[in-house]
Amino acid sequence: MSLTATPVLDGSRIRSVDVELRYPSRQDGLTFFEGVESRPESLLPNDVRSLFYAVSFRSDRVVLSKDVLGSKPLYYNSDLQISSFKRFVPNHREVLPGEYVEVGYDGEIIRQEIFSVDDVFKRMEFDEKEAEERIVSSLEKVRVKNACISFSGGVDSSFLTHFYDVPLISVTASKAEEEERIRETARLLGREVEILRFDEEVVRKVLVDVVRAIENTNPLQVSIAVPIYLAMSHAKRMGFDEIIFGQGADELFGGYKRYENMIGKNLEKAIEEDVRNLGVNNLVRDHKLSYVNEIRLIAPYLHFDVIETALSIPPSLKVYRGEGEVVRKYFLREVASRYIPREVAYREKKAIQYSTNTYKILERIAKTSGESLQDFLKGLRWR
Repeated sequence: MSLTATPVLDGSRIRSVDVELRYPSRQDGLTFFEGVESRPESLLPNDVRSLFYAVSFRSDRVVLSKDVLGSKPLYYNSDLQISSFKRFVPNHREVLPGEYVEVGYDGEIIRQEIFSVDDVFKRMEFDEKEAEERIVSSLEKVRVKNACISFSGGVDSSFLTHFYDVPLISVTASKAEEEERIRETARLLGREVEILRFDEEVVRKVLVDVVRAIENTNPLQVSIAVPIYLAMSHAKRMGFDEIIFGQGADELFGGYKRYENMIGKNLEKAIEEDVRNLGVNNLVRDHKLSYVNEIRLIAPYLHFDVIETALSIPPSLKVYRGEGEVVRKYFLREVASRYIPREVAYREKKAIQYSTNTYKILERIAKTSGESLQDFLKGLRWR
């Protein structure tokens, strides 16, 4: 876990805090936080330009806050039990994306504000060159220490290898051709990659732990979580404290297959909606996985300057239509092609649950039990 805390009270005043805190969360006095290097002066979500959560115990109240994408899991209840995992908080309430809430030690809400993506990210006019320079500059600013890159061979992780001279790791249960594709892509980048192969037996062994970590039995969520969990645990065993993922690139730059059937305002609306739901759909899951592995998740594409720039790029430059074809993530591929081989920047890649073969393995496991995958996962005893 990252954080579990309960105040010890003397009447309506705080006396101490019973707390369990693990990396990558940090502490400054009675303020606990993650996603920023030091305690922010203001805990208002529109004042903190990073993915973060913060919990601060004051003399007569506790303050809870997190970023407008809702990237970090954070739960509390009327008894002010607080945790990164809802199973530790009976009758929990989740801190919402962009929420700032002050709760008295009697459990009553004193102040509550919710900030939106539009409160933090301003749409600006960029020409293509300016947008490229802003994105590259932002990626260069991300500081990594004892880190590795979760490398899939797609444009997202391949582009990141230009900026961070750290080892590459990958996990897969697919056929040998997939492993060779990953190795060949790494070679084209002048790098080597450490690949962990897993199989059905490995998935069976970790499945309950994965579901317990993400606190979700949705088949899609579980099939994505398994290879991420395996990558993180493998990185941790190798001695790394940080792991770099390409999260956010699909939402920000138009990477999803369904975008091919959208144009104009419909496409713009779909992309913006996916950005707003990044936390709910992906980042809460991924941070829970990082917390149980006690490894810091770094997502360079979710640097706030990258997000702001990407939201200002026209959808027609994200999903490009020309010469009888549709190119998703066109703008990102064009930028990346000036730093890595063009053939790598334009390689297509399946979603992680399919490229690693995880979804098929889960279906096979469920089939042996005579259930649908959805019913099988619901039946797991993980609480």
